[in-house]
Formats: sequence, C-alpha cells, structure tokens
Amino acid sequence: MHASGPPPDTLDDALRWGRAELAASSESAALDAEVLLLHVLDCTRSALRAWPERLIDRERAARFQALIGRRREGWPVAYLTGEREFWSRSFHVGPGVLIPRHETELLIELALERLPPDAGADILDLGTGSGIIALTLAAERPGCRVSAIDASTKAIATAQHNALRLGLGRVRFVPGHWLDPLAAHDRFDLMVSNPPYIPEQDPHLGQGDLLYEPREALASGSDGLAALREIIDLGRAHLNPGGWLILEHGYDQSDSVAALLAGCAYREMSHHRDLQGHRRATVARYG
Repeated sequence: MHASGPPPDTLDDALRWGRAELAASSESAALDAEVLLLHVLDCTRSALRAWPERLIDRERAARFQALIGRRREGWPVAYLTGEREFWSRSFHVGPGVLIPRHETELLIELALERLPPDAGADILDLGTGSGIIALTLAAERPGCRVSAIDASTKAIATAQHNALRLGLGRVRFVPGHWLDPLAAHDRFDLMVSNPPYIPEQDPHLGQGDLLYEPREALASGSDGLAALREIIDLGRAHLNPGGWLILEHGYDQSDSVAALLAGCAYREMSHHRDLQGHRRATVARYG
C-alpha cells in the first residue's frame, strides 16, 4: 500500500495531508503524521507550529511520503523514526527489538522508591531489550552497579548503542537466557523485569504494532506466565537477603503472579496500577 500522490508544499499542508492519509488505518493519525514530519525535518514541535507556511523541499517531501506509506501498511512509528522517548530520554529502537511503552515507566518509579539517591546497590535488569530500564536506573542512581541480560543479540547491541549515546558505558550488558549467564555467587539488591507475558495464542499478537515486534519479547507460554515463573523461581538464588523483585505483567495477571511469588516464599508483596488503572506491576521481597 502506498500513499496517494505527493504531499502538498507547505508544512501545514503536509500535516493535513498526512493525517488524511492515515485516518483510515491509525487511531493516532494526527500524532503519527506530526511525529513522522518532525523526524523528516529534524526539528522541534514548537518550530513546526511556529512556521506552518514554511515550504518543504522535494527530497524531504518524498521521504515523508514514503514514511506515511509504510505507516499505512502498519509499520510502528518507532521503527520508522528509529527513536522512542522513555523517562524523558530518547532511545534508539528498531525492528527485532521491543518498542518501549510508557507503562513500563511504572517500574522505574517503583525501583527508585527503593533506591535512595546515594544508593550503591547492585541492580539486574532481566530481558533488557533496548536497555531502557537498566540505563534509566543507571542515570538516576549513578552510585549503583547495573547489569542487564537479554537472549537477543540484536537487543544487546541496541542497548549497548543506547548506553554509548547516553554516556552510560558502565552498565554491563550480557547475552543469555534470563538468569543462565549468572555465576552462582552473583547477587543483587534489586531485580527488575518487563518480560514477555502475552499468551501465545492471544489474537492481539497479530494486530497493530505487535504484529511487527519480536514474538519472543511478547509471548510466553500458553498462559503468558512462563517467563515470569522462571524469573520468580530462579531469581531467589541471586537476590541478597531482603532484595527486591519488581515485575511488569499483564493487566489481568496480578493474582497469578502473587500466587507464584507466595509459592516461592517471597514476602511484602504489593500490586501497583498503571495510568489506565490496571494492576500492571508487582513488587516483592525475598529472604
């Protein structure tokens, strides 16, 4: 599917054209068109709105047209721009790596509440993806030692690239399956994870952005709990006494996660809601 005809000459006309092109395929057509135009122009939103009559040159118009066409096909905006904002920082992201969601910022809030500003804790991020959690915690708590694991070599490379962009090269990124790369003596004061938690047969996996994202970063077993079971069980051997485990999960999985935690002798469990009011994260302590 291709965009129909070249966009108009001015920035304002281009925006209106982009919105119209995406109206039938995207619930966020206006925002998508604006983000893609800003990417092509490499300018701020305020600059775009200050000079709506400014002309758009032929090369940028062609790039904008191509991006609008790919968005109409369903490609996620984050993959088209190569960027996604998280905790007020820009992270590189691309095909093969999970797109950061603002819901995951809840994990950062919960972690920071348990890490004083001068903390010197050892932190582990499991399934780091583009590195958003590990790098944000490293930036917000510079005295902490942060490690991150992901089974995807593409994700590890993306996270390392983001670390260099943000000047956070001290974060240690390790390829591997969940806790497998850890030595028996490795211990952490806080573990955090946004693992895959969608049931493998969930129809939503074939819709919207999920269709283009890596399946292994989204789905986990018939009930969506396979990765969470493994993290909860094996994480006990790598938490310091009284260490925290912070998990993101599905909106309807909090009771199941609580049962898994209780079965593994975690304590001080609490559930936390996202901005939509869903129980999106669970915190517990071990030892």
